[in-house]
Order: sequence, then C-alpha cells, then structure tokens
Amino acid sequence: MKVVKLKVVAFNGSPRKKGNTFTAIGIIFKELNKEGIETELVQVGRTGIKPCAACFRCRKTKDGFCVTTDDILNDCLKKMYAADGIIIGSPVYVGSLTPETKALIDRVAYCARKDGLKRKVGVAIAIAGREGAGSVLNQINNLFTVSQAIIPCSIFWNMALSGPNGGDIKNDEEGINTFKILGENMAWLLKKLNN
Repeated sequence: MKVVKLKVVAFNGSPRKKGNTFTAIGIIFKELNKEGIETELVQVGRTGIKPCAACFRCRKTKDGFCVTTDDILNDCLKKMYAADGIIIGSPVYVGSLTPETKALIDRVAYCARKDGLKRKVGVAIAIAGREGAGSVLNQINNLFTVSQAIIPCSIFWNMALSGPNGGDIKNDEEGINTFKILGENMAWLLKKLNN
C-alpha cells in the first residue's frame, strides 16, 4: 500500500508575523501535525503583494500564473498547487480583510480558475476585535467556492476574538477550541479525500 504524504500550506494575511493570526494557524497546524500532515506557513502581510490589475492576461495564458512577477503571488500559487490543503487567515480591518489578503484571494481566483484548487481542502480563519469576522470568512470562502475547493467546518465560525483593543486570542477559550476542532476535521477530510 502506497503511503500518501499530505501537505497543508497556510497564508498569514496579518502584518504581524507572530500575532494572533499566526497563533490561530499554529493551533490548526498542531492538530494536522499530530496526524502526520506536513505544514508550511507563508507570510503575506507586509510583503507588498499587489492588487489585481484586471488585465485578464491570465485568462489568455491559462498557465495558472500571473504575468505580474515582481511580488510573491506566483510563489504562493506554486505552493497552493503543490498542497493538498490551504489555510488563509486574516485579522479584521474595519470589517474586512487586510489589503494583502484581499490581493491574494483576488489574484488567485483569476489565476487558479482552471482547476488549480479543485477538490483541495480550503480553510478560512479570521481574528476579530469584536465584529467583522463573518465578512472576512465569507470573502475568503468565496475564493474556495469559485475554485471548487472543499471547505471543512468546526463547531463554530472559524474565528477568535482578540478583544476591542487587540488583546491575545489565547484568552478566548471558545476560539481556541474552534481552531483545534477545525484542525482535527481538516486532517480527517484530507485523509478521506486522499485514501
């Protein structure tokens, strides 16, 4: 029997490399690693990833990559295509995604349109001070939906609260438990799909 090595790549849309989004991804990674699933973290926040220019050249080339090559987008796409699962996380900024996360999902949606993320496991996570997590999750999940990815769930929305003044999500027991169960469910689904 052939052993399949599974991999999940996560994209941290927070400008804070080791902030609450990083912590949330780490909780999910711990559960995935327990199941022998390899993980990799890619920092997207503060990388200068550009927004989509709506040039539509990716529709002409149909190679799965962007013609803009002076930022990290094509490296992110390579990692997504090679992975079995994808996590995209963002803190809430004025009720929405960080600009870098928005640029990532918009450009991936165009470039990966032709089956690039089809049947990969896609997970969205959000960190909120008080409000806006649902909007962030919906926006990220829109990428997974139009890309035909498969979205696992937890026991609550995939979010944690940092508090209105940007505290530590480690104080949000419900959020921590939600991410833990999300990691368990993501691992289970990955194994079922790749059996």
